[in-house]
Amino acid sequence: MLITRKADFSASHVCRNPALSEEANRAVFGAAANPHGHGHNYVLEVTLEGDPDPVTGMVMDLKELKSILHREVIAPFDHRFLNYEVEPFDHVIPTLENIAIEIWRRLVPHFVNGRGRLRSVRLYATPDLWVDYLGEIA
Repeated sequence: MLITRKADFSASHVCRNPALSEEANRAVFGAAANPHGHGHNYVLEVTLEGDPDPVTGMVMDLKELKSILHREVIAPFDHRFLNYEVEPFDHVIPTLENIAIEIWRRLVPHFVNGRGRLRSVRLYATPDLWVDYLGEIA
């Protein structure tokens, strides 16, 4: 069985590689290379996989899942300039893909030994642009 919880946060970022010239950064990242940054209202969907507990009927207590999402993702990311305020984006380009990987990395330890296993992280930057990350369990 799969169960998905949705959350959202707003954050700004700039996509630039310091090893590239200004022209190369603009060619690769387009408007996202603007040194002043830009923001998104991100929508996060976290999907767990598992069998419902025979006593509770739940794959996981959804209040606990909400608490984990808030502590590990929403509180540290919401209303932040990712490049300057959130590790590891001081040295990792905060592309949609890299943000999803970092969210997975922060969440996966919470789901290794429980009934619910982390199945996927879906992160939307806009309603028509998202990434799905199906990472490895640590």
